[in-house]
Amino acid sequence: MLRYLPFLLVLALWIYAFIDCLNTPESQVRGLPKVVWVIVILLFGEVLIGPIAWLVAGKHRHAVAGGGGSTPSEWHRNHSTAKWVAPDDNPEFLRSLKEENKKDEALLKDWEADLRRREEELRRKAREASEGNNEDTPPSAKD
Repeated sequence: MLRYLPFLLVLALWIYAFIDCLNTPESQVRGLPKVVWVIVILLFGEVLIGPIAWLVAGKHRHAVAGGGGSTPSEWHRNHSTAKWVAPDDNPEFLRSLKEENKKDEALLKDWEADLRRREEELRRKAREASEGNNEDTPPSAKD
């Protein structure tokens, strides 16, 4: 299995350089046109000249200014404009909870009023039905 490792490493570098070249905007390519870099990577990839040339000389690589961190997460941690605030300490979040609570209370009141109206309507229909049954029965059955 180890005898395939050098071949796999060369193939991985070749693929990485090729995809990196294709995804790089034309404005960041230096030295040669982008199409020529793709051809150089493909033709000289087996001997590592093409991919290494691309990685060393083909693309503008910008260093992070001001020691902002070596990883993207460190950079974002050091350059975030807004600091994280716990929800209990965030007045905007607490205000939004109060607004949602007011909306929920209004909705609940509407549902309760609708339920009372429907219950009253059912009671009225039941009274009318019971009065209608009493009127339909003969006078001898009422005694």
